[in-house]
This record gives sequence, C-alpha cells and structure tokens, in this order.
Amino acid sequence: MSAPRRKRGGEVGSGPHPVYKCSPAPRLLPHFRSSTSERARACQESWAVAMAGGAVVNAGAGKDYPGKLTMFVLFACIVAATGGLIFGYDVGISGTPSIPLLNRGVTSMNPFLMKFFPSVYRKKQEAELNQSSQYCKFNSQLLTLFTSSLYLAAFVASFFAATVTRVAGRKWSMFGGGITFLVGAALNSTAKDVAMLIVGRVLLGIGVGFNNQSVPLYLSEMAPARLRGMLNIGFQLMLTIGILGANLINYGTSKIHGGWGWRVSLALAAVPASTITVGALFLPDTPNSLITRGHTDAAKRMLKRLRGTDDVDEEYNDMVAASEESKLVAHPWRNILQPRYRPQLVMAIAIPMFLQFTGINVIMFYAPVLFKTLGFGDGASLMSAVITGLVNVFATFVSIVTVDRLGRRKLLLQGGAQMFACQIVVGGLIGAKFGFTGVAEIPKAYAVVVVLFVCAYVAGFAWSWGPLGWLVPSEIFPLEIRSAGQSINVSVNMLCTFVIAQASLPMLCRFKFVMFFFFGAWLVAMTIFVALFLPETKNVPMEQIVLVWKSHWYWRRFIRDEDVHVGADLEMHLDVAAHGVATHPTRSFFEF
Repeated sequence: MSAPRRKRGGEVGSGPHPVYKCSPAPRLLPHFRSSTSERARACQESWAVAMAGGAVVNAGAGKDYPGKLTMFVLFACIVAATGGLIFGYDVGISGTPSIPLLNRGVTSMNPFLMKFFPSVYRKKQEAELNQSSQYCKFNSQLLTLFTSSLYLAAFVASFFAATVTRVAGRKWSMFGGGITFLVGAALNSTAKDVAMLIVGRVLLGIGVGFNNQSVPLYLSEMAPARLRGMLNIGFQLMLTIGILGANLINYGTSKIHGGWGWRVSLALAAVPASTITVGALFLPDTPNSLITRGHTDAAKRMLKRLRGTDDVDEEYNDMVAASEESKLVAHPWRNILQPRYRPQLVMAIAIPMFLQFTGINVIMFYAPVLFKTLGFGDGASLMSAVITGLVNVFATFVSIVTVDRLGRRKLLLQGGAQMFACQIVVGGLIGAKFGFTGVAEIPKAYAVVVVLFVCAYVAGFAWSWGPLGWLVPSEIFPLEIRSAGQSINVSVNMLCTFVIAQASLPMLCRFKFVMFFFFGAWLVAMTIFVALFLPETKNVPMEQIVLVWKSHWYWRRFIRDEDVHVGADLEMHLDVAAHGVATHPTRSFFEF
C-alpha cells in the first residue's frame, strides 16, 4: 500500500472536530470484513459526528468516476425513455382511470360507449340533461373497472418482468413489453365485443408492466451518477408527452363522422409501441446487466464506450464487486425482507403509494368544469387537457434541469408543500361554491383563480412527485435485489392506481369537496416522511447507496457494520478514520 497522503495541517477538513473523508470504493470482498471492522466503525462514527444526528445526508459530493456524457449514452437513454410514451399514450387515449368520462379519451366518445357500454351511455345522457350534482354525475364503476383493468394486468406482469429483466437483460424486457403492447393495440382497435376489448386491455397492461419495470432501471444504470436524475426523468417526460399527444389525437378523431374515430385512437397506440420495440433491438445492454450475466469483457468495452474514456477501471471494479456479491443471493424475493434491506423495501412501498395519493386525479376532475365556465363550451375538455398537459410537460423540464443540482429531497419537499397549499385553496374555493349539493354557477373571475391554482398544483406535481416517484426507487437498490425491488415499486404503483381509480368517484360523490382536504392530509404525511426518512441520493453511484442508508439517523439501525461493503482498497480509505489522514489522491465519496 502506498504511503498515506496528508492534507495541509494533517487533517481532512477544518473546524472544531476533524472531519474525515470516507471514500469507499466498490463492495468489500469477504476477506476484508474482519480485518477492517474496527476502522469501518471509526469511519461510520465520523459520519455520525458530521451528521449531528440530522436527517439530511450530504451525498452531493459523491464519488465521481472519470468520463463524460457521450452522445451514445444520450441517444440510448432517449430511445429507452420512449417506453414512457406507451404508458402516457394509454392514460391519455383511454382516459384517466378514475374519471374516464371527463377526459377526451375514447371512453368519452359516444359511439364507443354505445357499442360497448350502452348503459353507461344512457347514464351520461341523463346526467347532461338533468344537470345533476358535479360530485356524482360521472360515477360509473363499470367503465372505471374496464379502464383500470390495465393496472391490474400491469401489477401481475411486473413480478414476471423482474425475472426477465434479471436473466435476459433490461433491453429484452423492454422489447417484450413493446411487442405485447403492440398486439394489445391491434386487438383493441379491431374489437368486436367487450371480451375482445378486455383481452386487448390486459395485453396493454402486461406491456406497461414490463416497460415500467425495465426502463427506469435501464436509465439509472446507463447514466453517469452525476447526471442520473436528468436522464432518468426522460421517462416521465415521455409519459407527459404521451398524455398530451393522446389528448390531441382524441380530439381530432372524435370529429370523424361515421363513429369509428375511436378505432383510430386505439390503433395509433401502435406508434409508441413500435418505437420502443424497434428501438430496444438496437439498444446496448447496461454494463451491470452484462456483468451479472457473465459477459465481463463486453461489459468493460461497453463502459468505455458509454463514458467516452478508457479510464473506467474504478467504476468497472465497483460493478464487478457488486455483481460478485449479488451472486451470493439465490432468492432476492426472500432476501429483500432481511433487515439490511429494510430502508429500500420501505421506500419501494411508500414512494409509489404516496405518488398515487397526491390527489392529482381529484384535481384534474374539475379542470374541464372550470374551463367550461370560462366560456370554452364543448371544447372545455380539450382546452383543459392542452393547458394542464403543457404545464405538465414544461414543469417536467424544470425537474430535469434541477434534480441533479438541488437534489431529490428539495424538489419533493417543495413540491409537496406547493401541492398541499393548492389542494387546500382549491378545496376551499370549490366547497364555497358547490357546497354539499354539488350544484352551482361559478363566476368567470372565480373560475380563473381556481384554474390558476390547478395549474400551480400540476406544476408542483410535475417537477416533484411525478418524476421522482419513478426516479428514486430505481436508484436505491443494490444489484442483488434490484430487479425484485423495482418489481415491488411498479406493482405497488399499479395496485394503488387501481384502488384510487375504483374509490375516487364514490368517495367524491359521498364526501364532496372534503376529498381535497383528504388528499391534502396525505400530502402533509408524505412531505414529513421525506423530510425525516428519505436521504439525498444525488450524484451517488448506485453501488455506493448503502453508505447513504448507513449514515442516516434512522436507517443505520438496520444496517450492521459488516453490511457496509466497500472495495479492495478499503484499508487505504479507512485509514482516514483511524489516523486522521487522507490516503487517496482522488475525490472522496463524502465531503462534509
């Protein structure tokens, strides 16, 4: 081992206490654990001193591997992110599951309803004639069940996708999802009866499940750590573009005479499906996936191409060490229940659940009503979709630009506070006018104010929980449980979407404007959860995330010293904790 190097003054950092730079590399091979346990403990104690017991983990100065953002990586991530288009297009083309009749989806088109759901069509006509309560006029469990059946299929498919993603690779999971979605789109657009429609819907759900499982993982593994947030949010950006595009297509096809416009809308789902299907054939495998499947030489060549440099030994060795440890885990579904993975398991459940309980559906319920009040008439739904869709897209760009600078926590905390304020204001304004009867005339100026708060809510969602609900879970799992963890994340997301879809309209009909305050309470809960329990992960290599959990005030209790695995140069790095010297000339993992 080379002689340790001291910074000027003999200590790392300054202040009343020596602040050490703990710079772990990859995961520790078993023979290092016993010999370095004491020094590992010393280093962890230095983290605790630096943290002062707080909830914030300063991971912003994470280990910085050599390399740059190459056009190869950028192009691969853009192509992979188009997997978000199929999810977004389906949401837009069929209508948000909890409010299908208010969206410009095919479920709002009379010819579609008359052919497949005649009873729903009659109920819709009666509601429009009688001008019934705004709270209950669109309550149709049958149509909602059809629309949200996709999410049940995606829920089940995500468990099978975990195995495919791990064994065959991320790109082939995307390819399989695209093919399945393509077949589902063909069945739906040529459907003769409800059974054919439902089979097609189930196939669409399987495609969504496979893509939502693999695409976020692929993006997180391909991206350099310092740009992982920006590139991963491309998935959410494509999702929002898919929704906006679908709404515009629906508006156009609804004007087609002859009552077959809904078939065009459903058939055009083949466009995003073909994009990800063909694109997946040309996508490179991630180095992590190649190493896991035994293609180590190919993985190193790929890593050099991705980073645009031959100096990839450190990052490559980290990946190999992580892969070697992952091979010791024969049953990832069983292992993820171990205490050492408790932080990741909790996040895999809590984050997607909170994402669906932000209340985005109930906010969007009133947008068309408000735009109609502003004088848009029959075009109210389109104008609502276009304006909120544009806000959604542009606010997502805000997240892309800021997520790797400000970090995940700040965006989630700010977005949660903004959405809470908007929920309370909109709920109060709606309640003041509609009361518990649900029948009222809204003055135009009053509606303008409500619309502004709706747009502020959508913006807050689009730069916080919308994209980060997918980003954070995709980057926190160690390799040995990564596929299983992402599968839990997707399945909880799809299950909660289904539950919200089934419950939103009956609850709105029963509890009226109090629903806004119900979701406002959830926003308070999730914001407090982030403040206390979610550490910052920006710029931290995925192979080093365990150190973030270990240094967190709460999660450290679940992670033993021997669970903190770092690389073969551990002794060199941990001399810092024992002797107060810097032993590595390169950039440290944590810089307090």
